[in-house]
Amino acid sequence: MMRYEALFLTVPEITKSEMETIEKQLNDLVIDAHGEIISFERWGKYRLAYPVAKNEYGVYYLTRFQVGPEHTQKLLSELKNFLDIKYGNLVKRTMVSVLPVHKSLEYQRPESLEETPQDVDDFLRKNKMGAFVGKSGASFKKPRTSKQEPVEVGDLDETFDAE
Repeated sequence: MMRYEALFLTVPEITKSEMETIEKQLNDLVIDAHGEIISFERWGKYRLAYPVAKNEYGVYYLTRFQVGPEHTQKLLSELKNFLDIKYGNLVKRTMVSVLPVHKSLEYQRPESLEETPQDVDDFLRKNKMGAFVGKSGASFKKPRTSKQEPVEVGDLDETFDAE
């Protein structure tokens, strides 16, 4: 038996029911090719290095399966048609790799956006919204009152009352 893994990127708006449908039909494809699914995992939502189909974010899924060498070409062809054509509106990128048969299937995946707590200021800086971050690091400042001293012309981080 040959081992493979398919990593695919979906649009960030994919629903749970749509993914369950894809998972079930993918399982049926592998079984029809006399193979078996080893694992199917949702990696999570990630910010992409560049926009894919006008999306800045995407949800990754990883499935691992094994199939006999006599059925490999047929299954890989059907898998490509399944993900690229039938579900092309949801699945935007795919990558299928051969796995060594005698090696462990253990891997380290990076934390997804849902798993990583983010500081608001860091989020604003990473998403090129640094203008909203104040000099002191506070994202939101208290509005100035009229009893405070006047603002210097060059000080753009402070708000002021026009009198």
